[in-house]
This record gives sequence, structure tokens and C-alpha cells, in this order.
Amino acid sequence: MEVYEASTSSRKTKSVYVSTVISIALVLLMTGLLGLILIHANKLSEFVKENIVLNIIMKDDVEEAQALTFQKKVDAHEAVLRSEYISKDSAATQLSEELGEDFITFLGHNPLSASVDVYLNAEYANTDSVNAFIELISADSQVTEVVYQESLIEMINQNIRIIGLVILAFALILLIIAIALINNTIRLAIYSQRFIIKSMQLVGATQSFIRKPFLGYGALHGFVGALIAIGLLVLTIFLAQREIPELVELRDWTQFTFVFIGVIILGILISLFSTYFAVSKYLKIRSNELYR
Repeated sequence: MEVYEASTSSRKTKSVYVSTVISIALVLLMTGLLGLILIHANKLSEFVKENIVLNIIMKDDVEEAQALTFQKKVDAHEAVLRSEYISKDSAATQLSEELGEDFITFLGHNPLSASVDVYLNAEYANTDSVNAFIELISADSQVTEVVYQESLIEMINQNIRIIGLVILAFALILLIIAIALINNTIRLAIYSQRFIIKSMQLVGATQSFIRKPFLGYGALHGFVGALIAIGLLVLTIFLAQREIPELVELRDWTQFTFVFIGVIILGILISLFSTYFAVSKYLKIRSNELYR
């Protein structure tokens, strides 16, 4: 009979531990997904900013060699990510393809000018930095004008700020929910062990001696739950990239690693703190209160 009861108790304990690990893993999965969304949002923001183009229109009398020298000078500026020289002929070919007809034959000459398309680093994709860069470039005698969509830059930065604040607020709310869910799961698990805790205390075990194995199991459950969550996150990343190939361009395994480490640390810390306070509760209550 005693063997049966011990076996039943052992199965219940294992069941509680398994459900605890699964619950922690699912909560950490949601937290990790939000971390990945934040990273992709940041990378997408950089991608959009770095694809804002400034068209530097060259004067008609500028030779190609001079234009290429000018391009090298532009590339040397700290704000420039990359640039592309577009000759008069290349510009005409592109426009003809867009129009679907040869406009040069109709006009009798090529009215387009050579240009240098400049793409800025993300941190310089704001109105003040762009205007300062344009003022510097426009001072060159080879430049006719610099064309860009100022309203587009302002709109992009404004929308990115709004989206960033929304995602940050959502992240804080989700973090609070994650902590609450993991805490409640662990409290229920410790509740099933309350009689063991009180029995150890009644036979003279110190509070630190009683807490130690529970904290060890708590840290282990948090770690295992985090590993399961990370496995699911990696699977999610590959599935998302298979469905949306463009996400490969935003992939950054270094930042993903930081998210994974954060998930592990978060899982262990929340589990430790929740276990500590849950065990402390049952160390302080009287024996007759265990049945409430």
C-alpha cells in the first residue's frame, strides 16, 4: 500500500513538473517571439532608411571621368552607405523601359543628365542630416541640384517612432503577463508540495535547507523551458523565412542569439524568484492553514 502511494505521489510530482516546464516554455515562447518582432522591426526600419535615395544631378558638361571622381568623393563621406553612378545613356535606357517607347527617337536628343544616386546610413536618414549633406554636396560646381523626397523621410521617421512606441508598450505588457503566468504556474506547483515543506520544517530542517532543492528545481525548470522555447523560436524563424523569403535579408543571428540568451536568463530568474516566494509562503504559515 505504501509503495502504491509513493508511486502515485511520484507520478503526480512528475506530472506537476512537466506541466510547469511546458507552461514556462509557452510563456517564454511568446516573450521570445516579441523579441524577434522587435529585432525585425528595427532591421526593417534600417532597411527602409538605407533605401532612401538622393539623386545628385550633374551638369551636362561634366565628363564621365569627372563624375566618377566626384562619386568617390561622395562615397568617402561618413553619411554615405553606397552610391551608384548613372550615365546619360543609362538614364535614357531606364526611362525608355519604364515608358515602353523610345523617347529619344521622338525628341531627337537625350534631355537627361548624368546623376549619382546616394543611399545614406540609417542614422543619417533624418531631415537635419540630409539637409546638411545636401548643402555640402550642392557647393560642388559640378552639381546642378540634389533631388529627394523630404516628406517621405519625415513620414518614415514619424511612423517608425509611433510603431516603436506601440511595440515597446506591448512588450512591457507582455512581460508583465509572462511574469504573472510563470509565477502562478510555479505557485501551483509549490502548492502541491506544501505538506512536504511543512513536514521538513517540523522535523527541524532550516529554511535555507528546505528552499535549496526547490530553488534548484526552479532554475532547472526555467532553463529547460527556455531551451524548449528557443527550439520553437528557431523553428518559427525558418518557417517564416520559407514563407516570406524577404525576411532572410533582415536575418541577424547575432541579435537572435541575444534574444535567446535573454529568454534563458528571464526563464531562470522568474522561476527562481517565484519559487523563492512560493516556498517562503508555506514556511511561514501554520500547519492548520495548509488545508485552506
